[in-house]
Amino acid sequence: MAMKKLSFPCLLLISFALLITTFCATARSPSSRQGFTAHLIHRDHIHHPGKHPAQRYTDAFRRAFARVQRHFEMNVPIPPSFHLDTVQSEILPDNGEYLLKLSIGTPPFDVYAIADTGSDLFWTHCLPCDRCYPQKKPKYNPKSSSTYRDVACPSQQCHLVDNTVCASPSNTCNYTYGYAGGLTKGILGTETLTFASTMGPPVTLPNVVFGCGRNNTGAFSDTEMGLVGLGKGPVSLISQMGTSFGGRRFSQCLVPFHTPPTITSKMSFGSGSEVSGPGTITTSLVALQDPTCYGVTLYGISVGSTYLPFSSSGASTKGNMFLDSGTPPTIVPRDFYNRLEAEVKRVVKLPPIDDPQLRPQLCYGRDVLAKGPVLTAHFDGKADVELKQTSTFIEAKDGIFCFAMTPTDSPGGIFGNFAQADYLIGFDLDKNTISFKSTDCTKL
Repeated sequence: MAMKKLSFPCLLLISFALLITTFCATARSPSSRQGFTAHLIHRDHIHHPGKHPAQRYTDAFRRAFARVQRHFEMNVPIPPSFHLDTVQSEILPDNGEYLLKLSIGTPPFDVYAIADTGSDLFWTHCLPCDRCYPQKKPKYNPKSSSTYRDVACPSQQCHLVDNTVCASPSNTCNYTYGYAGGLTKGILGTETLTFASTMGPPVTLPNVVFGCGRNNTGAFSDTEMGLVGLGKGPVSLISQMGTSFGGRRFSQCLVPFHTPPTITSKMSFGSGSEVSGPGTITTSLVALQDPTCYGVTLYGISVGSTYLPFSSSGASTKGNMFLDSGTPPTIVPRDFYNRLEAEVKRVVKLPPIDDPQLRPQLCYGRDVLAKGPVLTAHFDGKADVELKQTSTFIEAKDGIFCFAMTPTDSPGGIFGNFAQADYLIGFDLDKNTISFKSTDCTKL
């Protein structure tokens, strides 16, 4: 997530970059508890009624590049439904991102934070907030919660984070967690999280380590109250849940960009979140040097019937892509992107639209949704994911649809949330797999 507004050529250079490592913590909850499902709020126009559509689109692309550079420099059918015993809560749309609604503290305080499978730490604005970006809703006050505790310093939890210092005389564990052009700084604490179930009573998770942010800067919108890290690292929400809800797994079903704001996505955790049945395809997770990433192997992408390998040499490095719910476009190495774009131009028998606000993206009129090619991503394990037309060409302005991929000079890439829309996707850390099932996510 880039931390300042830039001219459009620069928008394609900077994004959400995680700079800090993670640490270990375990939630203490009965292993017999059932899983639950959350609603997601997409970061579309519901919270930005005055923002021009082209700006919403370029904002989405603006949050895409430093993250992929960082990670890969380190790491050179039948519509399904959620299980009836799975508790459900919301993920709401918000302009190219998805906001997970949860509550923190006792009594519960509502937080709407970006759901991000590409990072680990959960943090939110905390009072006193010495330097925080504007926020519409009130900020969390740890002094108003009976369940808030500071993480002690020194302690194992604190020392497992690289960029922390002990603050005297309180001996609190002060953290810094950086992003491209911005950061969150504050105190590590523990709290009780509460998820508002759509299928039963609220679900609580005690003693979660989180960032109580008191200096939070960057290009977050005033509706984003922080970030929920859902990566594989030990401090992520998934890792801290552990087996509390029946297994280290979760699934998501993201509604497409520009879905009406009254329709939410869903994220399911633990027991009942498995993705299976007719139409399910599965690929293996690849262990990467960075423990956060959900790395997978992409062999190539077909544009219609024409197969284009990921690498011109035909060989694909294991773990060359990772799935990231916090990055909207799909990002691929420049050579691969150039071949993809050339083939799309060859197949689409329509004149491209050159809009100064949208350069250098490849854009067409509305007819591309009917006349454009079907793209299929070919992952390891014969997992062929057919990209929906609404995921391949995104409406950037009224009647103008742009190719939802973009190049990077890094050797690997990101399978972004545009491409993940309308798939039920299961992340299983116990089996080390990711599963896809074509789904109308607006109807779950």
